[in-house]
Amino acid sequence: MLGLQIIVDGFAISALYALGATGFTLIFGVSGVLNLSHGAIMVSAAVGAWALHDLLAQNAYIGATFGVVLAMIVSLVTYGVIVRPIQVSRSIREEEKEIFILTATLLWGIILQEVIAYLFTNNAKSVVPIVDGVVSVLGVRIPANEIFTAIICWLVIGLLWLLVNRTPAGKAVLAASMNPKGVTLLGIELNWIYIAVWAIYGALAGIAGVLLGMFLGVSSYSVGPLTASAFSIVVLGGLGSVTGSLIAAYVVGYIETITAYLISPAYRFIPSLLLLVVVMYVRPYGLLGRR
Repeated sequence: MLGLQIIVDGFAISALYALGATGFTLIFGVSGVLNLSHGAIMVSAAVGAWALHDLLAQNAYIGATFGVVLAMIVSLVTYGVIVRPIQVSRSIREEEKEIFILTATLLWGIILQEVIAYLFTNNAKSVVPIVDGVVSVLGVRIPANEIFTAIICWLVIGLLWLLVNRTPAGKAVLAASMNPKGVTLLGIELNWIYIAVWAIYGALAGIAGVLLGMFLGVSSYSVGPLTASAFSIVVLGGLGSVTGSLIAAYVVGYIETITAYLISPAYRFIPSLLLLVVVMYVRPYGLLGRR
């Protein structure tokens, strides 16, 4: 029974991680940015959904929609106010811009974390589930919300794949990730592509954050562990590899779930961080990354 519970819970949390990591990988592949405020954007979405439902008495659908829109806004602010000014700055040398962006997004994430804590305290917030009830599988009672979470995550990932691979706009995004200068020569404004990608990333992080709030609940303390898990996933999978990130999401998700059940939920994030250290020494380019 415990084994089946771990399989189901692990699949749901891994699907959430896969969705979040896909967005994380998308903005790195297109704009070359490792966004260390990722966890803060996810938590902002969950807390926004919770606030609209619990404090303003709106229904679950409106709360969830608001959470996703809020994440998109925060994501665009992150790009426009934090990342873009560094990218175009002439006072910072090109080889130093990456570390400046890493530091700036990290500090921005801490600011968002403290704002959330100030406005809503550090107590965990649970977003009201859209789907209620339980499902019995081989004698194990599983919340229907877990199944709903996994389905929505993979449905969104599938829609993203169709967008990128089957639409002109998506092909422009792919071209920008491969040859930005070539895209510019075709008359496509790169800045608009970056804005679109950051908006898509915000939507993905927002959906993942709201679903995580329904599944496990979040607090301002979740910001750091969520960012660490996303970073572990994209490094383990290989920077820029969406397929690698999807595989790594399930590796990390199941490791964390097993740790939570067999040891303690308080230590669920530690094994994935240890795995990150091992990967950086043994295979620094990740599972499917390029040398």
